[in-house]
Amino acid sequence: MNGIRVEGISKSFGGVKALSGVSFAVEPGRLYGLIGPDGAGKTTLERILTTLMLPDSGKATVCGLDCVRDMRQIRRKIGYMPGKFALYQDLTVEENVRFFASLFGTTLEEGYGSIKDIYCQIEKFSSRRAGALSGGMKQKLALCCALIHSPEVLFLDEPTTGVDPVSRKELWQMLRSLNGKGITILVSTPYLDEIRMCQEVAFLDGGTVKATGTPEDILERFSETFTPKADFDGERDPSQGEDIIKVEHLVKAFGDFRAVDDISFSVHKGEIFGFLGANGAGKTTAMKILTGLSTPTSGKVSVAGFDASFQSEEIKRNIGYMSQKFSLYEDLSIAENMSLFGGIYGMGREEIRLKTDKTLCELDFTSHRDTPVKDIPTGWRQRLSFAVATMHSPAVVFLDEPTGGVDPGTRVQFWKLIRRASSEGTTVFVTTHYMDEAQMCDRICIMVDGKIRAMGEPDAIVREKGCRDMDGLFTLLARQSQRQA
Repeated sequence: MNGIRVEGISKSFGGVKALSGVSFAVEPGRLYGLIGPDGAGKTTLERILTTLMLPDSGKATVCGLDCVRDMRQIRRKIGYMPGKFALYQDLTVEENVRFFASLFGTTLEEGYGSIKDIYCQIEKFSSRRAGALSGGMKQKLALCCALIHSPEVLFLDEPTTGVDPVSRKELWQMLRSLNGKGITILVSTPYLDEIRMCQEVAFLDGGTVKATGTPEDILERFSETFTPKADFDGERDPSQGEDIIKVEHLVKAFGDFRAVDDISFSVHKGEIFGFLGANGAGKTTAMKILTGLSTPTSGKVSVAGFDASFQSEEIKRNIGYMSQKFSLYEDLSIAENMSLFGGIYGMGREEIRLKTDKTLCELDFTSHRDTPVKDIPTGWRQRLSFAVATMHSPAVVFLDEPTGGVDPGTRVQFWKLIRRASSEGTTVFVTTHYMDEAQMCDRICIMVDGKIRAMGEPDAIVREKGCRDMDGLFTLLARQSQRQA
């Protein structure tokens, strides 16, 4: 039987209790969701069930096998997609699949039937390195590697984080198809639409199971956790006058390939500007030029009055940047990180001290100023990253998918910080795969295949394109893409 049983599992790391007496069961052949806020213990539990970590107490079985005593047998029966992309970036698509097949004593040819429906979508890129694939293609490759040995149970830890809405839908169609073939699936996710696609869920919070049941029941009973009210204070009136970013006929080419293909737009001072597009649309390439990390092939770009072709260093000193990947120093404390980056931004010692004290107070981090960053929850890390990116009061702050993978409550808190920065005159340029966040922008720009396909106020564009909502608009445009990876 390929079910899962968890009985009284506990796990601590030093003085931190990650799991405390967790118990629930997944019947064979179910698509089961593991849901809850950041730091709830979901990843720790999945690592125990996949035999990568030992529990302090309690018992867990997978396919009737004990997760401690029978770990070698379990590993032959399960597939696992961790939260971070864990394949080899320098190996090609085919080399990754063949390598993982060899780990399980099989071959690509022998296991092809298990992955055919998914692998056929990326097979024409078999000679491309995994690191050069788009986010959606990477997840499809990772799923192939997890399925190549025909596992009975599949574990997925937030598999669609950083993946655009269309690719997310495609991946979940694959999961439902796999589940229909009898594979038991345990998946953690922060997305409400994905939670609703599960047959049952277990809600973890603070290392304990608060409830199990149908998605509808759990989401309704714990609505304050999963659908918190976005109750923003104060009115905002972004300026329609001065343009802080100007882009005119921007092209960025790599050989004959135009990643950014003749785009033009401007962003006003104090505006929250959303930059959207499916994976591979050209957003990241354009962002690199806007932040002074790359130069245009042709066209003109100015940020805060500086030309991106000749004044990239001046741009870097006048902007803030928060990357998709967490980029603070984990072994340094909260206060030490702020001091370090304040110095990098050219702030004086006293200015850094005053700004640090003020920020820690505003974020309610004062009592944790000496806590190493590696020991704080994901949501705290995101808010700290934003505070560091804006501590020198930049003219523009660029946010690259800043809330990817964080829970709804943390996202609301983060957007309060964004709106506050905007109301104080900082222009916010943000990329996101959350359509409710796109709706909160003053204007949005949607890219497809390196070109701008729509731009303006969110509600106005939705009406103009005859769509029901922002998700429908994004899906309509993204599916017009001719690029594949």
